[in-house]
Amino acid sequence: MKSAYELAMERLQESDPDKQPVTDEMRKALAAVDEKFDAKVAERKIFLTQKLATASANQDLQEVELIQKQISNEKARLEEERETAKDKIRNAG
Repeated sequence: MKSAYELAMERLQESDPDKQPVTDEMRKALAAVDEKFDAKVAERKIFLTQKLATASANQDLQEVELIQKQISNEKARLEEERETAKDKIRNAG
């Protein structure tokens, strides 16, 4: 008897027959993309957090708000780039 998970996976494969299973090579490439973008996010966060601390120390509320928005925008942009890179890997396989 199959588990609910196995049945769900079979139905998913039937609904999208063109989708290929993820190979070990693809998993490694996807992990490398995650690692690369995690590093980029961390780098930007460190840089902008330092700027945020300086603006806070100077009590420049406009600058603090701008930096907070920039942190949010940078993270969203990098996440979008990450997903684009991962989609390329998935579609190439």
